[in-house]
Amino acid sequence: MYDFAVVGVGPAGARFARRAAESGYDVIALEKGEVGTPLACSGHVSTDIWNFVPDDARDHLFQNRIFGADFHVGGPNSTAYPFYKKTEVSNVIDRIELDRTLAECAREAGADVREGHTVTAIEELHDRVRLTVSVAGESGTVSFDAKMVAGCDGPASRVRRSLDLPEPTETLHGVLAFDPEPDHGDFVDVHLTVPRFFAWRIPRGDAGVEYGLAAPPGAEVREMFDALTRTYDVETEHFCSGAIPIGPPKKTTTRRGFLIGDAAAQTKPFTGGGILYGMTAADCAVDTIDPDDPDSLAAYESAWRDELSTEIRLGHLVRKCYSFPEWLQHVGLKSLSGEIGVHMDKPSSFFSREHLKKLL
Repeated sequence: MYDFAVVGVGPAGARFARRAAESGYDVIALEKGEVGTPLACSGHVSTDIWNFVPDDARDHLFQNRIFGADFHVGGPNSTAYPFYKKTEVSNVIDRIELDRTLAECAREAGADVREGHTVTAIEELHDRVRLTVSVAGESGTVSFDAKMVAGCDGPASRVRRSLDLPEPTETLHGVLAFDPEPDHGDFVDVHLTVPRFFAWRIPRGDAGVEYGLAAPPGAEVREMFDALTRTYDVETEHFCSGAIPIGPPKKTTTRRGFLIGDAAAQTKPFTGGGILYGMTAADCAVDTIDPDDPDSLAAYESAWRDELSTEIRLGHLVRKCYSFPEWLQHVGLKSLSGEIGVHMDKPSSFFSREHLKKLL
């Protein structure tokens, strides 16, 4: 019997599997398809990402450096309100290779990482969790027992639903696609033209340009995306679509199960990004959970909320600004634009001495 069974080998699952294996636990990590595919997430991340991968990984992950963002209330020809730093704000990376790199780190740490393993049922027993798994290319099913199960399986988490844990507060529909024309620009473009969220353009160096947007369910995201690319006069390829969970549920643990990453909606409400938040929560899980002590799950619940809840709460306030009347958006963006001292993952840094100094 394993100490931990990890369902989903995205950034959160791979990080937890790696850290747990490094701590001496027996870990099996199951990915239903091939690690890194299908792509359904942007590769625009803060420079903190390099703290989570080996030093030499930068050589094959890095695509472009970003120094700021141009905010628009309208399309690409509308007034741009720049927010920037004189040093790098963020980087653009190869998103698929990030997942593969993190999964390989987990393997090297001793975790049993298996691709093509789809979890079809989860039974939480008194002293263990039993997973029923369908293996690609094989008939029938196999089962694995573990002292605890980590649900790292994304917005539509089977673990969350099997353990009868509550759903995220909200789920957005995100889409993105790529123009292969190289672009080494150092600013992203953000368009507040989508209901309750935004559209974006991200230069990815030699890898081209990413275009995308997200909106609440029911919005015509494909039509809005086509309108976005028409205004930029580009043809895109590799269209991707996925759910973005916003607002963590009130509970993310049971007696022998816990959620990490998108399964727990540990995401930034103002951008939808969850890579760094998910891996931060994974570290909280390793630091607090003892697979032989179900009571330790309460410590994880407290730890990740202590680490992220303030940023998530402030992120909700930032997002509300996207729905302000257009005239107020212009006033706000004009008054705040310029050099900044904020961290893209931490809305609380808006109140930091560094940012207030820049603002004043």
